[in-house]
Amino acid sequence: MRKILFLLLLAQFSFAQTEKIQVSDLTKIKNVVSIVTNNDKAIYALKTIEPTPDKPLEYDYITNLYLINLQNPSKHIALTRGNEGASQPSLSPDGKSVAFVRTVKEKSQVFILPLEGGEPWQLTSSKYGASSPQFSPDGKRILFYSSLSLNEILTDSVFNTKKELPSWSLEKPGFKSNDFLVQKKGVKGNPDGNIDEIRAYLNKDVVDKKAKVLNRLNFQGEATVEPEMRFSHIFEIEISENAKAKAITSGYWSFQNVNYTTDGKKLIATTAKDATQHPDREQENKIISIDLSSLKQTTIYEKEGKSFGGLSLSPKGGKIAMVMNAANEMSHGQLITINADGTGFKEINFDRVPNSMTWSSDEKSLFFVANSNGGVPVFKLDIASSKVERLTDFESGIGSFELVNPTKAIFAKNDISNPHEIFVSDLTFKTQTKISEINTWVKNKKLSYPEKRIFKNSANQEIEFWIMKPTDFVAGKKYPLLLQMHGGPTAMWGPGEASMWHELQYFAAQGYGVVYPNQRGSGGYGKDFQFSNYRDWGKGPQEDALGATEIAAREAWVDTSKQVITGGSYAGYLTAWIIAHDHRFKAAFAQRGVYDLTTFMGEGNAWRLTPNYFGLPWDDEAKTKINASSPYTFVDKIKTPLLIKHGENDLRTGVIQSEMMFKSLKYLEKEVEYVRMPGGTHELSRTGNVRQRIDRILRIYEFFERYVSVK
Repeated sequence: MRKILFLLLLAQFSFAQTEKIQVSDLTKIKNVVSIVTNNDKAIYALKTIEPTPDKPLEYDYITNLYLINLQNPSKHIALTRGNEGASQPSLSPDGKSVAFVRTVKEKSQVFILPLEGGEPWQLTSSKYGASSPQFSPDGKRILFYSSLSLNEILTDSVFNTKKELPSWSLEKPGFKSNDFLVQKKGVKGNPDGNIDEIRAYLNKDVVDKKAKVLNRLNFQGEATVEPEMRFSHIFEIEISENAKAKAITSGYWSFQNVNYTTDGKKLIATTAKDATQHPDREQENKIISIDLSSLKQTTIYEKEGKSFGGLSLSPKGGKIAMVMNAANEMSHGQLITINADGTGFKEINFDRVPNSMTWSSDEKSLFFVANSNGGVPVFKLDIASSKVERLTDFESGIGSFELVNPTKAIFAKNDISNPHEIFVSDLTFKTQTKISEINTWVKNKKLSYPEKRIFKNSANQEIEFWIMKPTDFVAGKKYPLLLQMHGGPTAMWGPGEASMWHELQYFAAQGYGVVYPNQRGSGGYGKDFQFSNYRDWGKGPQEDALGATEIAAREAWVDTSKQVITGGSYAGYLTAWIIAHDHRFKAAFAQRGVYDLTTFMGEGNAWRLTPNYFGLPWDDEAKTKINASSPYTFVDKIKTPLLIKHGENDLRTGVIQSEMMFKSLKYLEKEVEYVRMPGGTHELSRTGNVRQRIDRILRIYEFFERYVSVK
């Protein structure tokens, strides 16, 4: 009897291990979005996908907080539950309470939760919302951000007591100053009245959302036109019930990258370098200190043509690490350090872009992560020698990284075997211990593991790419090959990049071989490689993507008559470009792409890509090659059956781009189908409506099956 039971259990286990990834598994993936720690405890925010109550087939993204006692790290305690959610945790210096953000009446607010017992209570009631809480060093105050519109700043009697106007021009034609913002007393809107009454009437139409008046350069958000600017300001509040927040900054410009100084008496932050310039035009910024008693702002450091981000202040407050970028042009973030008084500027010889910078307690080392060669490794900078050492591999991705104490780190990690788990390690990262069971469902799944390949292109660059066999691969059988390309164009894919884990595994499970390259222009390979697609979004990257495909197609299991291609955003561009110049693919799917660089200047909020990479549409075409670089120029050369997808509210690339492609191909009587996602933005493959994300993957599969059926 025992033998029979054992055989039944073994059979069940074996069956479970052969279960392939399904499209609905997208809803099972749980992601650690942040970790904060304080010696003996850590708190992480876990993002899950949950069914929407009373709405079949719909889902919500929910984030809740969990506590780990690092003395017993296998035990995780839920601090918050349910659909209310909680995010952006911050641990108090004494580790006895956590601040977090929760939505109340459609505004985010800061809550305080005592970790020794008790319910969370609402600290802020800001009419502008409150986000990114940060404890003061003494644990008695909370710093937070609020976002205010121009009109809110103008009319707020507390925030703007003097009713000051912007010092920069709002660029409204026909007005030499910003005085038009001040409504004249006693004037009421009247469509048949004098000019002042007509203006008051028209202003009321704007307030009532009957009209949107645009005078700004950056008027497009992600999902809607945004004629009015918003500004990020800093507030501070005592941690006590009924406390009132104090505005630390004011004016018509934004503040970011805020750090308390060690003594808690000042803040380090960044803001616009030239406050007389329109914020849409001023791309440079400067590092400032703010005295919390007087609110006086003092410039610490600025550099012509540069902006700064990711500021990390050392534990003793003597040094600042940050990333420097070029403003108003193509840029590749440069790691730099300076003294907190602005002296000692130093560029570090490191040809990757750092993130999540964390100082060691003795200030001798700086730890950070950076996209590199298909993964997201941890790196260590030795401050004395300025040498950088890589500590983890290229096959995994390290995120939400924190130092627990002088000898230990905690972090979330993804790799092919698992979308996300939490690990602890020493600071060499040679010994990593998993302390979570977040995505245990993956244990029952059979996965396809990518094989890394490298070839040299005609520019003598090494192109890295990965080949995935079908999950149920059988020797001697032939399979279709799918070319998957990333966007950006500065994105990077690889085993350690998490966003495509599910989609790539799904297509392998459906019987497709998959090849995905990091073509020239990708991030994660240094500045020269990233800039090597300047005025060349098509021909050069095409060579790299097709070079990887050709090598993959030499595998004995590939059916070369059944090759398909897809990509989104910039890779939607590249998909259209390739099928206009190469006809090997049986079907193609171009997603949320840019197809005409001239109209892209007005269509999308990512419009700066055009002048940065090519020039301006009215410049000399012989120099810019804007038309010669637009897939739409070659629309009549497309022979491959094409499915085009776009979110109807996508303002990053602009929906007219895909309408032009579809209408033109339809006019030419080509095989083309067009899918629009109502309410969808540019983020449908990552963070958009879950039902639409599932729809998107299934539409790719269904369309390809029309031409290269695996069954």
